[in-house]
Amino acid sequence: MSTKIPQTEDHQEIDIFQLSKSINSFFDRLATGIFRIIQFFVKSWIIVLVLVILGFGLGWYLDSNKKTYDNKIIVTPNFGSVDYLYSKIDLIQSKIVSGDTAFLKNEVGISNPKSIKRIEIKPIADVYKFIEDKEQNFELIKLMAEVGEVKKVLEDNVTSKNYTFHSISFVSNRITADKDIVIPLLKYLNGSEYFNELQKIGYKNLEQQIIQNDTIIAQINNVLNNFSSTAKNGSRNDKLVYYNENTQLNDIIKTKQYLITDQGKNRLRLVNYDKAIKEINSVLNINNTKITSGNFKFLLPVFLILVFVFVSLFQKFYRRELLKAEIK
Repeated sequence: MSTKIPQTEDHQEIDIFQLSKSINSFFDRLATGIFRIIQFFVKSWIIVLVLVILGFGLGWYLDSNKKTYDNKIIVTPNFGSVDYLYSKIDLIQSKIVSGDTAFLKNEVGISNPKSIKRIEIKPIADVYKFIEDKEQNFELIKLMAEVGEVKKVLEDNVTSKNYTFHSISFVSNRITADKDIVIPLLKYLNGSEYFNELQKIGYKNLEQQIIQNDTIIAQINNVLNNFSSTAKNGSRNDKLVYYNENTQLNDIIKTKQYLITDQGKNRLRLVNYDKAIKEINSVLNINNTKITSGNFKFLLPVFLILVFVFVSLFQKFYRRELLKAEIK
């Protein structure tokens, strides 16, 4: 047993020595690599300097002339027009991609169609408003959540298209105003005869519902006032007994409370019912803050230098392999 211990110690010393040698070799190769990189740039400093100046100048030109602006329009589609709205935005995007400026100018009404580079629409997730006073929507989310993740359910097209508000986003290469894109776009979206008819009927129906609810509330008030007046006078006639025994006063009060709440919602809904696609708000000319925006004067010199290094390495590799082929 004592004869094996020295052998183990010898092996450990050899392993440590080899490890130390490998580490030293690694740092030597690293130092050599760094030296070669420095040597390469020192030898090619003129070319590198030219590339830096060229890249900076070209990048400065692009930063000055290729600015982009983000724009958003918040809308609410009424009368079941959400799928119609999405299809129209997709159509406009396809025309932008294909470069159909005639359609954008003549059909949509955009005065400078080349200024718009991209357009898209996304729902604004508001699950609380989605299930507010709508038990069927709450049950739908519960049912869909049982077979998948809640986040995926909320972002799914079946759910998200039923949100109240949607954001139309478009990118332009110049500062724009409402009259340039927003007003023509909304006019185009509201150009459907079918949904315009629905809007007229829906608006009129909602007005009639408000009038009817006001009439019912007035009638309930009359009943409650008569009951209160009779109770104050202290008369215990047959009419009072009839009210006490046959009328569920608590249900009448609850009905009035429900109608008052419903009236408040109806009057708010009436504000949005003047159009099929109702604009809520628009935010224009948000300066694009992506990494490439305003940074081309720094990114292009680095890119050109990397291309130069790659080409130099490829040439060196090609010459070495060509020399090996000639020797063989």
